[in-house]
Order: sequence, then C-alpha cells, then structure tokens
Amino acid sequence: MKILKLALCAATASLAMGGTALAQVSFNVGVASDYVFRGASQTDEGPQVFGGVDYAKDMFYVGAWASNVDFGDGTDAEFDLYAGVKPTLGAVALDFGAIYYGYINEPGGADWAQWEFKAAASVPAGPVTLGAAAYYSPDYTGVGTDDSLYMEVNAGFSPAENWAVSAALGNQSVDFTGGGSDDYTTWNIGVGYTFAEKFTADLRWHDTDVDGAPLYDGRVVLSLKAAL
Repeated sequence: MKILKLALCAATASLAMGGTALAQVSFNVGVASDYVFRGASQTDEGPQVFGGVDYAKDMFYVGAWASNVDFGDGTDAEFDLYAGVKPTLGAVALDFGAIYYGYINEPGGADWAQWEFKAAASVPAGPVTLGAAAYYSPDYTGVGTDDSLYMEVNAGFSPAENWAVSAALGNQSVDFTGGGSDDYTTWNIGVGYTFAEKFTADLRWHDTDVDGAPLYDGRVVLSLKAAL
C-alpha cells in the first residue's frame, strides 16, 4: 500500500483540452530501499521498484500506481487505482477520494484487496504547511478483518531551495469480524532534495509503537523518484 500522505509532488505535462480547459498528465517511477506503508514494510524489508500515472482536469483527478511487494505467500505486486476531487475553501486545500488496492498473484483466500475512502485538508501557516487526513475502509485488508480507520496529522516546509522537510503522525485502528479491535501509532520524519528538475531523493525514518513484529520496527528508507 502506497505512501499516500507524504508522496513527493511529481512534475506535470500540460495538454490542451476543449480550448480553454487544461488537463495535466504526469508519470513517475522510482526505487527505494524498502516499501513502508503506515510504518510496516510491504517488501519483507527488501528493495522497492514503483511507478504511476496521474491525470487531472480542473479539480478532478484519476490515477494508477504499482509496486512490488513480498508478503511471504507468493503475492508479487500491488496496484492502486484512485480518483477524487481537490476543491479549495479559502486558503484550505481539500482532497476527497477513493482508492482501490489490488494484488497480483494473491493466493486464494488471502483477501488482501480493499477499498479506502479518504478526506484530507492542508493549509499554509507561514513557512509551514499543516495537514490532516482520514482514510476509512469498510473491509480492511486480510482475513478476519472488518472496517478500519487511519487518521493522520502532518506538516512540511522548505528550509531552502529544492529542499523539503516533512513529518507525519498517524493511528491505524482495525475492527475484527469475530469481535474486538486493535490499533497502533506510526510516525515518520524525513528530508527530500530535488535536483535536475525531475529527480527527488528522500531520506526518511519510519517507526511504530508495535512490539515484537520486525516488519513494524523503526527503519531508515532512502528513495529516488523521477517525474517524467
């Protein structure tokens, strides 16, 4: 599952549509030392290769994204399909959307696929941009799970040209079909640097409060992303 809250902005290519309306298409590819989603490694602490495409027109957007994964059960890859709207309310930027997480070569009965619905907002506060987001799934990934809610606050600022510092604090809660629930807290902080206009390197620390689960342990992830 991809990192939706602190994704680095990709450059866009503009295409004329309908004379006055403009559409934007952007592509991105990248590699990372690990694929961490909400504090948990999705590649068994191995490297990641990913890529995506986004289309936006006015406040509407659709996109697709894919990455390798390793769950130890033969599942090879994840693909995400998403769509939404990004209206503004004064200085506040809003984002309402839906995301489908699908998996390639998922074994029968694994039940990894899921839908999530998100609501997010961000607002500038001097040199800092502050944000908050909520992601709700009516049927969380995995066997025996029911609905789930992930809530996050985040912040970012640019201390110098081409540099960006960002951090996030979130909580993932899950209800189970047999009753009961569980939750954990996750956080990350990192710095990104854009060079040659199209490339962004990001060095980030991820951690959680989960004990006894190595895939949730604290780790440093280095990634390189290109906007095409």
